[in-house]
Amino acid sequence: MLVPPLCWNCRATCRRGLPLCAGCAAGLRRLGPRPLVIAGVPVWAPLAYEGAARELVRGLKFRGAAGLAEWMAAQIAGTAPRGWLEPHGPAGAPVLVPVPLDPGRARRRGFNQARAIAGALASRVGLSVDECLARRGAGSQVGRGRAERRSSPKGSVIPAGPAPVRALVVDDVVTTGGTLSACAAALRSSGAREVSAVALARTLGR
Repeated sequence: MLVPPLCWNCRATCRRGLPLCAGCAAGLRRLGPRPLVIAGVPVWAPLAYEGAARELVRGLKFRGAAGLAEWMAAQIAGTAPRGWLEPHGPAGAPVLVPVPLDPGRARRRGFNQARAIAGALASRVGLSVDECLARRGAGSQVGRGRAERRSSPKGSVIPAGPAPVRALVVDDVVTTGGTLSACAAALRSSGAREVSAVALARTLGR
């Protein structure tokens, strides 16, 4: 309780309750409000996957800093395109669907970072979470080339139950879109009519 919090990026002192110091927070590259279609899925993320944003994702994913999910959800909820987190049309409100984690990795890590973000986001905006997808032993994506990342998730994401009509896939970061494509295919095969996705960050140029 006496040690001041440190910035996840530069390790300088930062304000309690915030993961970044003022300088690193100001240096985040914030993306525009327009969604981008990646692998056939409309995707929106507030930040570019670089610098401090990359360190935050790593902190959540590899260092067990589950509290970062609340800050990430706040970034998504506070800047999402109009209508993305609200009811519209006959499909009604979206249902948050976290990207599933390989069972072995989930046991080692102790939690699914996408599920943590989805849960925090649901609490903020009043939506529900449906873990209607499962992963079938795809293994880690870390260190794989772009072509392998795009091809390997296909067939590894499967339905774990009926999909919501309007599904909003939630992940920490979007890179090539291979995982999103696999999730979208599984959701559509189990009943989803509308599939889109949100994440904290995305790799630029995708």
